Amino acid sequence: MIDVEVAFARPDRQEIIRLQVEEGTSAVEAVRRSGIAAVFPEIDPENDDMGIFGKVIKDPSAHELRDGDRVEIYRPLKIDPKQARLNRAKKKA
Repeated sequence: MIDVEVAFARPDRQEIIRLQVEEGTSAVEAVRRSGIAAVFPEIDPENDDMGIFGKVIKDPSAHELRDGDRVEIYRPLKIDPKQARLNRAKKKA
């Protein structure tokens, strides 16, 4: 068994759930087992982007976790960061 964490954050709330899983468990499986989708119904483990300590995982269903990993579930961006920066620059001008 290995110890991992599953994390998700919204502007109003954040949750980190610790759990033990078998070696070879994928990131998606850890998210499912954590039950975090019951706390945040907007989470879709099959389609949401995920990462380990800020580094994006290309295929969360195939990524095997290591002891101490924290799986982060990412929310979709509301606006492209480049566009947001451009909008702020236009406001200042």
